[in-house]
Amino acid sequence: MPILNFQKQFAEAVKNGTKKQTIRATRKYPIKKGDTLYLYTGLRTKSAEKLKEVICKDTSDITIDICKHKVVIPNIRINYLEELDSFARADGFKDWTALLSWFEKTHGLPFKGQLILW
Repeated sequence: MPILNFQKQFAEAVKNGTKKQTIRATRKYPIKKGDTLYLYTGLRTKSAEKLKEVICKDTSDITIDICKHKVVIPNIRINYLEELDSFARADGFKDWTALLSWFEKTHGLPFKGQLILW
């Protein structure tokens, strides 16, 4: 029963279905394909709101590398700007530059974690 909390800036995109994936630090018990995901915003606050309940379609390890401007998912390499922008939009960002900036501020780069698709 994985619960995922989203920052306010991503809540509407999760609700309306334009955000269909998330990138997270690897958990002790990683999310698996077929898991029911409970998507929230504002957890542990009075304004907590359940956004959606979805089934995990797939997961993969992921590396985001600013030095080489690429995303690496095992057996897949995304490094063309159009593909990177499309990937970033699927994750709720305006473009690749916005995704990189957010990850650099929030987690530091390079980032290694888990890509979760629903």
